[in-house]
Amino acid sequence: MKAVDQTSESVRKMKLIHVVGARPNFMKAAPVIAAAGKRPGVNQILVHTGQHYDFNMSDVFFEQLRMSVPNLNLEVGSGSHAAQTAQTMMCLEPILLEKCPDMVLVYGDVNSTVAAALVCAKQLIPIAHIEAGLRSGDRTMPEEINRLITDQLSDVLLTPSLDADKNLLREGISAEKIEFVGNVMIDTLVKLLPLVRKPRISGLNKNYVLVTLHRPANVDDPLILTKIIYALSKIGNKIQVIFSAHPRTCEQLSRLSLDIEKSSVQFVEPQGYLEFLWLQQHATIVITDSGGIQEETTYLGIPCLTVRKNTERPITVSIGTNILVGQDMNLLLSEVEHILNGTKKLGQIPPLWDGYAAERIADRIISHKL
Repeated sequence: MKAVDQTSESVRKMKLIHVVGARPNFMKAAPVIAAAGKRPGVNQILVHTGQHYDFNMSDVFFEQLRMSVPNLNLEVGSGSHAAQTAQTMMCLEPILLEKCPDMVLVYGDVNSTVAAALVCAKQLIPIAHIEAGLRSGDRTMPEEINRLITDQLSDVLLTPSLDADKNLLREGISAEKIEFVGNVMIDTLVKLLPLVRKPRISGLNKNYVLVTLHRPANVDDPLILTKIIYALSKIGNKIQVIFSAHPRTCEQLSRLSLDIEKSSVQFVEPQGYLEFLWLQQHATIVITDSGGIQEETTYLGIPCLTVRKNTERPITVSIGTNILVGQDMNLLLSEVEHILNGTKKLGQIPPLWDGYAAERIADRIISHKL
């Protein structure tokens, strides 16, 4: 039996558990926790699954995003998709049984998200999915499977764009469960943009191309990764290329028979959020395969070339600054040339990417319990 708040007979405590596991989750959870915390009678628990465990990929973000230290860290670590998902489920189940939350909030499309959704569904705990409804249409991507499953299990589906609403309705999800709230990651960007700071990168020029790649389709195949590095080297002969290398990418690069030190590409370690945001804000071009960066560059008005054949964030292409180049390095080089010659794509900021998505999320979550 759940405890009743003894301080007030009229206000019953609502217990929320937030499950985060990877870098993008942190930027989405921070404003939601802050917004929910302003509502009376809300008790929140933050569970970090430890899916990203490197300091530069997790702890530093809690510090910079001004989030409290997680109440619990499951320390799941790396592993195969099955192992990581299973380990998260086994660690999370007893916690949920003990804490008896009124709702669990899950974020994005990482393994921690689908693991939490599965455990909650079997314990009949309501699930709210922040960033629901995004689809790439590519089921070879593990993230797409995570998105599909999580949305089918969720009770409250909070979408960042109207195309996400259409996806959910097409999949048979009741309209009553869906609410278009806007992009909560932009809340964090808007709040922290005045605090960005220039990173300590040796020889950083005024004009540069910022690169970040981590998806298996780009970094796990040695031939494809080699092709990408050669293309980046060609770009580096015209403009400085700064490659902020994800640990996964660094591991794969170390296995290639390339003389990285003699390349025109400058590799740097993963940056803190404030430093990376500064790099995005001042970049001439961003080359990436990250969904979140597609969104951030669209908001910032920075040209983004995405090394993917599809995206679960098509709004960044239809009205934003994003261009999909797939793994066609000739197309990548051509698009870079266009931008350097002054012919860049002009984009717009999508609806409700206004810095207040978390407030709308908190209102919907609280109203679900009333």
